[in-house]
Amino acid sequence: MSKFTLIALCLFSVCVIGLAGCSMESEAVEETDRIAVDHPGKSDAGGKILEERKPVVVSVIHPVTGELVKSLSPDEMGFGRDDAKYRKELQRLARELARGDGETPGFDTRLIPDKLGTDGKVIKGSPMTILEEKEFVEKVLEASLRGGEVELPLYITASGYKTEDAAHLAEQVVAKYTTYFNPSVAGRTKNIELSAEAINNVILGVGDYFSFNTTVGPSDAAHGYQPAEEIVNKKLVMGIGGGICQTSSTLYNAVDALGVGYIEKHHHSLTVGYVPKGRDATVSYGGKDFRFENTTGVPLLLKAIVGKGTLTVEVRTSRAYAAIIKKGV
Repeated sequence: MSKFTLIALCLFSVCVIGLAGCSMESEAVEETDRIAVDHPGKSDAGGKILEERKPVVVSVIHPVTGELVKSLSPDEMGFGRDDAKYRKELQRLARELARGDGETPGFDTRLIPDKLGTDGKVIKGSPMTILEEKEFVEKVLEASLRGGEVELPLYITASGYKTEDAAHLAEQVVAKYTTYFNPSVAGRTKNIELSAEAINNVILGVGDYFSFNTTVGPSDAAHGYQPAEEIVNKKLVMGIGGGICQTSSTLYNAVDALGVGYIEKHHHSLTVGYVPKGRDATVSYGGKDFRFENTTGVPLLLKAIVGKGTLTVEVRTSRAYAAIIKKGV
């Protein structure tokens, strides 16, 4: 081999090694770029800060108005570092959005039932609204990787009756109950009259949830209620609104003859004189409530009639529906 040929071979080998080095360097750069995407905020071997991922934001939007309800930062809340903790934080937030935080009311609202006016026309209440907490958590988790908008999963349920049925719901009494009181006790009498008027002509559609406290509202002086005796911690004391429990208890005994499902019901701490033992339903606005679901299969109308010393609650429906109503056992 000549000296010239040997030199040529050496030069060729150097070029090949150099090209291979460039190729390996290129692959290393590509790998570094990939790592930069997977692990934002890291430094490369030369101390150069790699490109950081933009912060992810999840915007919680009201499904009807389109307004922003809440902005969430999954990274700051622990997403990707402690997913169990992150889920718990979302569950807490869902509970707060649904039920309120003590200062701001939640999105959950109970049904305020429609009423039948004296002219036969329907006086509209408001539907029941439920925020599905589990669905909310799953929706936010799904959006936490890339961000974006999440609509609150609000489910709005109107009263379960047909408008054309309203005019016929007073046709037939399917259940009733009467209790008695001393009409000379002015404060108690007034309180019974006010609470009875609040539930009078209330329409309960199929599947509707009735809440005595929501329907009647605050039993305070601002709403016309007067001082009267009431039971508190096994003692008779004077309090604004004393006597409304007779209305709730009379209602309970009336609807108990039908196939309703009880959601909440409480007894007094003392025996009351207007219903048999164990047949009372005590209430306190902001506290104990009397709630039930209309599971009779037909729409109902409540009538509350106050006489001289008497309170009668009737449950009515149309003649057509009376034939198919589900009665209690």
